[in-house]
Amino acid sequence: MADWVTGKVTQIQHWTDSLFSLTVHAPIKPFTAGQFTKLGLEIDGERVQRAYSYVNAPGNENLEFYLVNVPEGKLSPRLHAMQPGDELMVVSDAAGFFVLDEVPDCDTLWMLATGTAIGPYLSILQEGVGLERFNHLVLVHAVRYAADLSYLPLMLELQERYAGKLRIQTVVSRETVSGSLTGRVPALIDSGELEQAVGLTMTTENSHVMLCGNPQMVRDTQQLLKENRQMTKHLRRRPGHMTAEHYW
Repeated sequence: MADWVTGKVTQIQHWTDSLFSLTVHAPIKPFTAGQFTKLGLEIDGERVQRAYSYVNAPGNENLEFYLVNVPEGKLSPRLHAMQPGDELMVVSDAAGFFVLDEVPDCDTLWMLATGTAIGPYLSILQEGVGLERFNHLVLVHAVRYAADLSYLPLMLELQERYAGKLRIQTVVSRETVSGSLTGRVPALIDSGELEQAVGLTMTTENSHVMLCGNPQMVRDTQQLLKENRQMTKHLRRRPGHMTAEHYW
């Protein structure tokens, strides 16, 4: 049984009409950067719950979640309408294996995300623990429109903090934006544009690729890397080159 605790909303940031971040205070148990929990509300006599990743670093009492409002959804419209002081339920124990402890040593760690799935990487990078094993870090955030790059200022701050070790690359699929690549992540890998943009190569000898987000992006990218780069899924019993988490 999940151990639910009461959380209080302390801040809500509306980035666009549908994208928003909730900051919550709740007496949770310690978690590992990259993990997720569940948020819930009692609606019509039943608890409606969904899984959301922590954006904040472990140890930060301001628990941050990055969400998209799905108008026909049961939970997200209610969360979207919340105000500071409102209460919600949070599962105390975090879950998930999308963490650095599950990633083997390599020269270049690629962190590829679509939409709100940027959250786990921001938690990992803000904490900064365990990253000394990698010489290069690449964070790719793919969205539909430039307005959806909610955390770009934080990403650029992190790039400066890591002083040349971290390279940020944004991808926008439905408009052309200066500084961003245009298109879908698998196609940009296939064409070599992504590697050219960041000045690093993605090979079995030097890279590990973390994939988080849209299941179609994850599947297509895994298939491409398997067929064209001979990369394999990483398993504890059989080390490989790709670690993935579907975001819905």
